Amino acid sequence: MGDYELKQSVEEELDWEPSIDATDIGVAVENGVVTLMGHVSSYLQKSTAERVVSRIKGVRAIAQDLEVRYPGASKNSDDQLAQRAANIIDWNSHMPSGAIQSRVQDGYVTLTGEVDWRYQSNQAYDAVKSLDGVRGVTNNIKVKPKISASNVKDRIEKALVRNAETDSDNISVTVTGGTVTLNGKVDTWHDREIAENAAWAAPGVSSVKDNISIVY
Repeated sequence: MGDYELKQSVEEELDWEPSIDATDIGVAVENGVVTLMGHVSSYLQKSTAERVVSRIKGVRAIAQDLEVRYPGASKNSDDQLAQRAANIIDWNSHMPSGAIQSRVQDGYVTLTGEVDWRYQSNQAYDAVKSLDGVRGVTNNIKVKPKISASNVKDRIEKALVRNAETDSDNISVTVTGGTVTLNGKVDTWHDREIAENAAWAAPGVSSVKDNISIVY
């Protein structure tokens, strides 16, 4: 697929997604690298736009230049936003009490702390990014390694085999401490994301090095 056709596909997919107002989103494509420009009305729309584009075949990488512009009535002071972020994390029954801290500056939230599972880190990020007034979220929450490397490797490989969308034969997994390294080739960015999510789903994984390439 050429850059022109890919640009059309990206624009059509953004227009098709009901949770995004794509009116002020511009798209540029060069050698399969998609750049999103312009502005949206919430950080949730910004992150959704990136997710939507990542599932399109032919996308090699995404550059995010979207700005979040909230209506004046929706703005929150940093201290109010920090309190709301702390509350929404505390209300999550899957989160260890006091495990995650949030810092806010000019609407940008930084999450820190330690949890046992990657999904706990993801849930905190997803909860905070949907708050009104958030302009960006940096997730620095760490996952504490708990089990052996061989156990992690076995669990990830079995998860890849179970997933019908992923050609597990073309993906290799190595584990060192809490770090998982993925190598191999897949057909789409979406397949690459599935493999990475499978790696993160294993208990004790603290980082994932995704070296999977996309072949057309």
